[in-house]
Amino acid sequence: MAANMYRVGDYVYFENSSSNPYLIRRIEELNKTANGNVEAKVLCLFRRRDLSGALNNLADNGAREFEEETQQPSLPEAQKHQLKHREIFLSRQFESLPATHIRGKCNVTLLNETDLLGGYLEKEDCFYYSLVFDPMEKTLLADQGEIRVGLRYQAEIPDKLAEGVSDGRMLEKLETMVWDPDNQLKDPEIDQFLVVARAIGTFARALDCSSSIRQPSLHMSAAAASRDITLFHAMDTLQRSGYDLAQAMCTLVPRGGPVLCRDEMEEWSASEAVLFEDALEKYGKDFTDIRQDFLPWKSLASIVQFYYMWKTTDRYIQQKRLKAAEADSKLKQVYIPTYTKPNPNQILVPGSKPGSNGTTGFQKGHSCESCHSAHSQQWYAWGPPSMQCRLCASCWVYWKKYGGLKTPTQLEGAVRGSSDDAPRSQLTPPEVQDMSPFAAGSANRAKLLAKNRQTFLLQASALTRLARRLCADVLRPRRAARRPYAPVSATALRTECMARLPKAPKGLLKPKPAKSRPALATVVKKLALQTPQRLKPSRGPPVPINRNQSGQPRAAASLLGKRPLDAPPSNGRALAPSVQNAGQSVIKRQKVNNGDSPNPVVFVATKDTRYASGPIAIGCPFDSPLAFDPTASY
Repeated sequence: MAANMYRVGDYVYFENSSSNPYLIRRIEELNKTANGNVEAKVLCLFRRRDLSGALNNLADNGAREFEEETQQPSLPEAQKHQLKHREIFLSRQFESLPATHIRGKCNVTLLNETDLLGGYLEKEDCFYYSLVFDPMEKTLLADQGEIRVGLRYQAEIPDKLAEGVSDGRMLEKLETMVWDPDNQLKDPEIDQFLVVARAIGTFARALDCSSSIRQPSLHMSAAAASRDITLFHAMDTLQRSGYDLAQAMCTLVPRGGPVLCRDEMEEWSASEAVLFEDALEKYGKDFTDIRQDFLPWKSLASIVQFYYMWKTTDRYIQQKRLKAAEADSKLKQVYIPTYTKPNPNQILVPGSKPGSNGTTGFQKGHSCESCHSAHSQQWYAWGPPSMQCRLCASCWVYWKKYGGLKTPTQLEGAVRGSSDDAPRSQLTPPEVQDMSPFAAGSANRAKLLAKNRQTFLLQASALTRLARRLCADVLRPRRAARRPYAPVSATALRTECMARLPKAPKGLLKPKPAKSRPALATVVKKLALQTPQRLKPSRGPPVPINRNQSGQPRAAASLLGKRPLDAPPSNGRALAPSVQNAGQSVIKRQKVNNGDSPNPVVFVATKDTRYASGPIAIGCPFDSPLAFDPTASY
């Protein structure tokens, strides 16, 4: 019963799809809708699979620095892979979700320098965060609530000076004395001076027009003059005057009139205070965002001082009472029963036949994609349907909770290097299915792209060409050629090349000389000499081509629609043996589909063009062996 009771402030799993991993959210409010359902206002937390490739690289750099600074013990590669599934990212984004989609509780903590990362793997449903993700700006920043515990934040205490050794530092530059308790004045005299300072402050506000408008009554002026700013000014005046009451009294009231000291509570207007209250309601105590979005003309120190003074006013007490009364009217907790409906991704339910859940044709011999186990009481379909991947029961629960597999796989994208785009492991199964070249409908998309294909040129830079030689062991061209759908990260290669460039031998840095290519006319002349000369056949009367001839049966049509296969060619050339042994089969002319061609431009000769065609060759003499004869059989 207690496990199914969810309260405000709990970190919970939410399910938005049967095939996707759970969402991790923190319950902020529980509200009852008009139709009687319960909606939860939640704070969004994101996984690594929700971030882009550039932000994942930034998170990897931060994790690497944390491990070096805290001297974390080294972990195996499998545990490092699973540790990335335990890292989540806080955000300031809120959303409302139905409370019936809650699937359980989890624990989320702020990463501390004293924590061991391997300890999170030993705990079930345990996550940590150290960075804040902004979904709108696509940024990743450090959390402002970092607990500064560790060796870096300890004070460096110098060694104690030996007796008789003087301190050579300039103490005047290191510190400033603001009050000396060993002065010649007595406590009653100091109290009398402070009363005079408050009276002078009240009189100064009576003379100031702006203060009279804000504080029209004497009591309000006296209360403002009794704040700390007036007492601090009076004690500073005593210190500067050498604790001489007569001189300090003259300093409080110079020739121009009494000195007026105001704090942030008096400097702010009523409209600015309302803006601050609205910003505090939206952002909480995030004073940087409050200044950036609501009060950009105020300094950060001014906002912080106003906040702590505002907490001492009656306005703060009234708002606190209103929030407490509003919180009493809202739900404190909600009971969600355990979700027991079967998952649509189940493949084999105990006691049923294979393929009963819409997975007909699934092969029994497949093993788990994560742990490679061949035996499980329950199997779940995972990934693109064409790949027919499956997970066992324990790996499926791990996938739903942690958003990844226990071991890296090629389909998950963990074996290939990082790129500027989002890695395959950060994509949802439908997105992976769309990217798969074997998915259904990919052929139709290829035809559609072929119609709109445009000419382009890929030209490698000098650094990229150099990286092919210096980083051949990293690139591994043969292995990359066998996996054409796994892109190679050019950014990582260039980075590795820059690291190896200072130590590279000079022979590799010299560019290879470009091969000299002959002129085009030389190539054409060489091809013309290599072409075997053919005897020009005797030309008879032109035979018109009529595709609608009814006198000759279509079954006896020849290769070009002119003669049957058993008849000898008109030009005296013998047919190839493979064609002669075709068994009198009819070979139809292949029709060109304009959509399948890379360049959808097709030239079709008309009837008049065929009659008027003679020996034609572009750039060749009439009797050249390269001349084209329309009556000859090619």
